[in-house]
Amino acid sequence: MNSLESILGESDRPALTEAQEDYLKQILLLQERHGKAGTKELANRLRVRPASVTEMMGRLGQLGLVEHIRYRGVTLTPSGRRVALEMVRHHRLLETFLVRELGYSWDQVHEEAERLEHVISERFETRIAEAMGHPTHDPHGDPIPGVDLEMPPAERWVRLDALVSGDRGELVRVGAQDRESLKALQRLGVVPGSPVEVIETGESSVSVRLGRDRRVLPIALARRLWLERRNS
Repeated sequence: MNSLESILGESDRPALTEAQEDYLKQILLLQERHGKAGTKELANRLRVRPASVTEMMGRLGQLGLVEHIRYRGVTLTPSGRRVALEMVRHHRLLETFLVRELGYSWDQVHEEAERLEHVISERFETRIAEAMGHPTHDPHGDPIPGVDLEMPPAERWVRLDALVSGDRGELVRVGAQDRESLKALQRLGVVPGSPVEVIETGESSVSVRLGRDRRVLPIALARRLWLERRNS
């Protein structure tokens, strides 16, 4: 047990390496966003060679955590999904704790949570969840799996690029995680809770009104923003 684990308490999670936990988490996130997780996509997200992904899928398959069908991608078994959801819960609770309790900004928390998610115990996870009133979404609007490792009920949110001129709503979720994107969004006032009105949707960009300001957002970014529609 390392020094941080000795402080936070030993975890009850399966004895997996950090790399194995990262793979399971990324498979889950890819499945939720794209409906599947392929070797190439995993290699890009984890910054490893495709051959390394194939090797790891073999190991995780032997542990009964994934099913890998060549040319068809990877799926999580029920056991693998539980581990992945636990890692997502740790990560998003930690991001929330760092922002609410320690004063971090939303662009500073991802890397910290990436490191800490592997070492906190279930006891520590429970304590911070209770201290914060069991939050259901993190500072970016991403849903936090509950203590039962189930996602909160699906929200009827709409991706920004799916809206048309005149649509209005409140920004509720930002899918970007890298610091530069989040800093840029902060400067533009594109943060959860912001009222947004769509002015025009094009093939390469979406023009919106934020308060009194007009902003033009690249379509790739618009696809990572979700709104709760509030048309009158």
